[in-house]
Amino acid sequence: MQEKPNRCGFVAIVGAPNAGKSTLLNRLVGTKLAIVTPKAQTTRNRILGITIQDSAQMVFIDTPGIFRAKEKFEKAMVESALSGARDADIVLLMVDAVRGITPQVENVLERLGGTTAPKFLVLNKVDKAEKAALLALTKALCDRASFERVFMISARTGDGVDDMLALLASSMPEGPWLFPEDQLTDLSERFIAAEITRERLFMSLQQELPYQIAVETESWEERRDGSVKIQQVIYVRSEVHKKILIGHRGEKLKGIGAAAREHMERLQGRKVHLFLFVKVDEQWKDKREFYQALGLEY
Repeated sequence: MQEKPNRCGFVAIVGAPNAGKSTLLNRLVGTKLAIVTPKAQTTRNRILGITIQDSAQMVFIDTPGIFRAKEKFEKAMVESALSGARDADIVLLMVDAVRGITPQVENVLERLGGTTAPKFLVLNKVDKAEKAALLALTKALCDRASFERVFMISARTGDGVDDMLALLASSMPEGPWLFPEDQLTDLSERFIAAEITRERLFMSLQQELPYQIAVETESWEERRDGSVKIQQVIYVRSEVHKKILIGHRGEKLKGIGAAAREHMERLQGRKVHLFLFVKVDEQWKDKREFYQALGLEY
C-alpha cells in the first residue's frame, strides 16, 4: 500500500477581537499556548501552534484581533494579523456566531479583501446560537466574501473541530514537514511564562489598566533539584498604575503571582519559584525592544 505524501502548510486564524481565536488554537494544539481572557485584544503578537493529522503538519498562526487601531502599538498588532493572513496557505475567518456581523467583523472583511489565499469561514460558539440565525448569518457573510468552506464549531467544547481539522489536513500543500514531530510551538519557555503572568493581570485588573502593562521574563535559572527560578518585570506607565497593581500591603501582586506560579507548575510539571517586580516606564509602548520581543514591526 502506497504511503500518503507528506503535507505541510500555514493556516492563519483571523477575526475581530474576542472571536475565540486563541481558544481554538489551544484546542487544535492540545495545550495552552495562547492566553485567553474575556477582554478584547488580549493577544498582542502572532503565535505559532503546530499540530499533526495523518501525514499533514499544520502550522496555525493565532493572530491579534483586527480592529481600527489608533496608537502605533495597536497598529503594529493589526499589521501582524494581516501579515499572517497574507503569508498563509489558508485563512480561517473566525466569527462569533452569537454577535454576528458587528462593525468589527465588517472591518475584518474589508481588510482581508486583498488576500489571495483560500478563505474558510468558521462560525464559533454555535452551541449558543439559534439554528435559523446561523443559516442567516452564513448567507450574509457568504454574500460579502468568497469562502471555499464553512465550518460551524465550538472552540470551547470542541464540537465540529475534528471535522474541520481533517479537511484542513487534506488541503495542505504537499511538501516536507518544517518542524520536528514533537514540537508544538516556536515560542520560548520564557515567553510563555511571561504570557501566563500577563493573563493573570488581565483577569485580576479592571478596565483599561491591563492594556497599559507589559511583562518580561528577566531571568530563568534551572536549579539542581529540578525546579526553576523565574524573575519577571511588570512594566506599567505610571506610579498610580503601580500602586493599583501592588495593592494594599502587596496583596494584589501576591495573588497574581501565586495564580501565575500555579499555572506554570501545571504546565511544566515541576516546582516554580516566581518573583515579580514592578517598574514604571511611561514609554514602554514606544521602545523597539518590546516590539522585537513580540515579533512586531517597529
